[in-house]
Amino acid sequence: MKNLSIFLNILVQIFLLLFIGLIIFIFVANKAGKKQTLRVLIPTGLYVLNNQIVDDAGRNIRLIGVSKSGTEYSCVSSSTAIVGPSDVASIDAMKTWNINVVRVPLNEDCWLGINGVVVGGINYQRTITNYINKLINNGLIVIVELHWSAPGTQKTTGQMQMADADHSITFWTQVASAYKSNTSIIFEPYNEPYNIDWKCWRDGGTCTGVEYKVAGMQQMVNAIRETGATNIIALGGLSSSNDLSGWLINKPQDPQNNLVAVWHEYNFSSCKDIDCWNSQIAPLALKVPIIVTELGENDCSHVFIDGLMNWLDRYNISYLGWAWNTWDCKTGPALISNYDGTPTAFGIGFKEHIASFSAITTSTSQ
Repeated sequence: MKNLSIFLNILVQIFLLLFIGLIIFIFVANKAGKKQTLRVLIPTGLYVLNNQIVDDAGRNIRLIGVSKSGTEYSCVSSSTAIVGPSDVASIDAMKTWNINVVRVPLNEDCWLGINGVVVGGINYQRTITNYINKLINNGLIVIVELHWSAPGTQKTTGQMQMADADHSITFWTQVASAYKSNTSIIFEPYNEPYNIDWKCWRDGGTCTGVEYKVAGMQQMVNAIRETGATNIIALGGLSSSNDLSGWLINKPQDPQNNLVAVWHEYNFSSCKDIDCWNSQIAPLALKVPIIVTELGENDCSHVFIDGLMNWLDRYNISYLGWAWNTWDCKTGPALISNYDGTPTAFGIGFKEHIASFSAITTSTSQ
């Protein structure tokens, strides 16, 4: 009897050890599984398929994120190329908003190191590249775009009507060469074309009402592709990228067939109501992917963008809020009041709206 009791005791202890071992195994396996899932969720190899952006795993990817201003202007007259923090902690703060893309605006003169900018050439390029690498290494897609440019010896201190033939082709040859190895980087050739027509937009050259020779979208697409870059190219329309009425018929030729339309929408834009959205934007969204690389309102509210985002969601259109900066929202739409991610009265609407989105949104074809 005593021997039986000892035997049963040993069996119970063995069972307990096995049970504990099983719990530990499940815990470790579960953690490993979660890490693997997170790795899989980072989209790579982005390309256009019909009216969707797709990754190399075949998933439809909807881009939801923010534009971070400062890299287009700080380098001109100050000793820094980035406004606000650019460390991993600041990127983590962005990610608490449940985004998967960040737009980085660039300055032509600063990248090329010309016309007397304070931070230019290799110093600017190294700073931008380091920041882009941090964003990508932390699981974010990046849009790089030419925001400020100027012809000849004129210093780049603001938004021109369109890219210039003097420098913009060289700029894109260098930028595409620098980042072509990573197709999670999207190229946006020019921020907000304005006061030009569709022929000038596409073909460039001598344009009515423009005092310099223009680099057209076709020329910039050609320059990017001649480097061997296969990245998605995102093209904004007229009227500060708010007018897409002639985008499809003037779409540049692209051997990669990897172009998307860019739309900018604010409460002060021309095409700012649902009738215009339904007549101009919705039909285009059925044919090509659209990325709203800037949306916002300048009244420190989120009433306008609430309606806009609801409409964009219906068509699975990608969008980015302007801007991840802490300036007074009366000066310009500011999503945050602190770089720790504290939202403004405007930004809270954007943050709360996208809170339930998955990091990668799989959409359905319309």
